[in-house]
Amino acid sequence: MLNLSIFLEDSARNYPERVAVVLGDQRLTYAQVDAAANQVANMLVARGIRPGDKVALSCPNLPYFPVVYYGILKAGAVVVPLNVLLKGREVAYHLKDSEARAYFCFQGTADLPMGAEGYTGFGQADDCEHFFLITADPAAPSPIEGAETLGAALAGQSPVFEPVLAQENDPAVILYTSGTTGQAKGAELSHSNLVLNALTCNRLFGSVPGTDTHLLVLPLFHSFGSTVNMNAGFATAATLVLLPRFDATAAVTLLQSENVTFFAGVPTMYWGLLNALTEEVDVERIARNMRVAVSGGSSLPVEIIKEVRERLGVTILEGYGLSETSPVATFSRPGSDPRPGSIGVPIWGVEVKLIDAGWNPVEAVDEIGEIAIRGHNIMRGYYNRPEATAEVMRDGWFRSGDLGKRDEDGYYYIVDRAKDMIIRGGFNVYPREIEEVLMTHDAVSLAAVIGVPHPSHGEEVKAFVILKDGVSATEEELVAWGREQMAAYKYPRMVAIVETLPMTATGKLLKRALS
Repeated sequence: MLNLSIFLEDSARNYPERVAVVLGDQRLTYAQVDAAANQVANMLVARGIRPGDKVALSCPNLPYFPVVYYGILKAGAVVVPLNVLLKGREVAYHLKDSEARAYFCFQGTADLPMGAEGYTGFGQADDCEHFFLITADPAAPSPIEGAETLGAALAGQSPVFEPVLAQENDPAVILYTSGTTGQAKGAELSHSNLVLNALTCNRLFGSVPGTDTHLLVLPLFHSFGSTVNMNAGFATAATLVLLPRFDATAAVTLLQSENVTFFAGVPTMYWGLLNALTEEVDVERIARNMRVAVSGGSSLPVEIIKEVRERLGVTILEGYGLSETSPVATFSRPGSDPRPGSIGVPIWGVEVKLIDAGWNPVEAVDEIGEIAIRGHNIMRGYYNRPEATAEVMRDGWFRSGDLGKRDEDGYYYIVDRAKDMIIRGGFNVYPREIEEVLMTHDAVSLAAVIGVPHPSHGEEVKAFVILKDGVSATEEELVAWGREQMAAYKYPRMVAIVETLPMTATGKLLKRALS
């Protein structure tokens, strides 16, 4: 029997007065978070929520997120975290698809009216019975007519609760994929999936209970932030410093003032941090405290790895995973010589191999194949989608949709997403490779490469480039430079210099928005 909420329970029992979460001047201890989560569990049981029921949650990185997340789990229900950027129609789809019976939603802000969108979506999901509006001030009246506030719902609820235990393979969380192809699908993850993934992370990072301070900039509704920061952090009674929306300057300030020891981010966040290390920043203090820096979500440009090591004195550990793998599947080996561009080796208890379209193994060194994964981290399946599950799972193996290669020592490298590969005149072109080359140019700060339709070649290579501050270059100059650096079929014939690049809520480059 097992429940993912044991991470909060255990740390509250052993480190009750240690600060669990920090948001500005607000600091909550493990005992306080646990008591509040118990109130949520008691309230859900009183409202008729039973073990196995689905309960959705829309909330940015606020103390409410772990309180409600673990409260749902304590009640034996299944958490369905939702992207905070969803509109009402999209919220309704997720509530219906997951068969959610209750929905917690933060009120949001004038710029991001989550509460209004969430309540609209709730109104379109007939089978979702309960809506709880999370207000910034728990004592405040509801700003939405007809919506019950969480503060009112929790009034009088006991801070003591005995968690409902589950079988190890029972569902704990349903994480929705980004839906880049068709409708978003819910990856159903078990208590065992998530407990073992978090504990394996802590084993990998050498985490010692009661010592780490995480700066949490990754969205908690995403698998990376919820596992590597929240679940793994709560398992070792770490202090989580929350930043609701990533801002590089604010993040650097918190790295310095909160003596952060653990930072996890996606490549664009590291790029932002480097640009925010101005003369006013005590870089030595940040470097002195920083124990672990990890990256995932997408491939990390080699130039960023080098600059972080030079300026912060820490070698980024690069890992790889997906929502369907809880999420971590591979990681660099701590203490070993870094291999820039590598996603490392399989974590404890996990196997990785390369396959072709027919599931046949691709075994030659440096030969490109699709990454397949098997182990304790693999999802139960896509919720209520047996056909979609069967397409990606066979004999315990999950095929990722990512193209990779393996070197002679067993280290894996992401070449690109299978769907992102460009076929130009019959030649395969991998955008990541082109991006890496472009970022070695003295004027280029960040690059994104896509394929665009071409009448004779099928696709043409197009690059979108952000220039470094104070450095100039023309689009024509970058095309000419690329011609000198890359094979004729690879270099981008089209370059667009832009101020910003579109990104998802998790900080990944949103290439499908480029054209």
